[in-house]
Amino acid sequence: MGKTADLTAVQKAIIDTLKQEVLYQGTSVGSLWEGKSVAENAAQREIVEKDRFQTLGDLRKQWTESGVETSRATVYRRVQEMGYRCRIPQVKPLLNQKRRQKRLTWATEKQHWTVAQWSKVLFSDESKFCMSFGNHGARVWRKTGKREMPKCLKSSVKYPQSVMVWGAMSAAVNAASYQEILEHFMLPSAEKLYGDEDFIFQHDLAPAHSAKTTGKWFTDHGITVLNWPANSPDLNPIENLWDIVKRKLRDARPNTLDELKAAIEASWASITPQQCHRLIASMPRRIEAVISAKGFPTKY
Repeated sequence: MGKTADLTAVQKAIIDTLKQEVLYQGTSVGSLWEGKSVAENAAQREIVEKDRFQTLGDLRKQWTESGVETSRATVYRRVQEMGYRCRIPQVKPLLNQKRRQKRLTWATEKQHWTVAQWSKVLFSDESKFCMSFGNHGARVWRKTGKREMPKCLKSSVKYPQSVMVWGAMSAAVNAASYQEILEHFMLPSAEKLYGDEDFIFQHDLAPAHSAKTTGKWFTDHGITVLNWPANSPDLNPIENLWDIVKRKLRDARPNTLDELKAAIEASWASITPQQCHRLIASMPRRIEAVISAKGFPTKY
């Protein structure tokens, strides 16, 4: 790059600004800028940001094509110095432009709802629990070269036994069985929670939920259903309850379906009212997060 004294005032200002950004990110400044022009560093950063899923080999190839000869080790070091780390990406539902716009519109409409208003919403969801779930992430003690020893193997099945849960146990849900669940479980729960007060029922756009017969069931029972944007689990606080239940199940290791059901019921029953209140109270923040993200997935 040459000595800083040989640069113009504008170049110095640009470098100082970029250095401050790197310092803010907790990265090394000297090694990042040493021997490189501002334009070269900006070009390399642009290549990285153009496609965040590139391999080191891909980055090295593109940097070479742009006139920067370097090794894979140097590419790795420089990407690290730019503040990037190689991480397993979070998996989020696919949201096309139409769905993002619907999420944004929905969030904007609900932007001024209070926690008290959200407390009138009965959130619902289904979650699948597999028999093998309790052994998720299990480790084994073995010696080198004994990887295939039968005692060291973890068995798997193509179609593990499982149950579908909607606040109570059920089989796979179609429109008819879903309405039966609503009749026998949702209505008693709503009566216990809200008494004679009005409430709003929430469910996603699964086929059983959006079936015409299901819509007629809600109309016949005089229940208001909250309109809901597709592919938006980050807006439903009950998803966090499923995470809590599944974390509690990691040490349960059920061996039969009955044991699995009992473990799920016990984990669900251990959830406190305070946890539920905190999740409902997060709704305004979720709404703001969707608006800030312009409809894209959020951290929730």
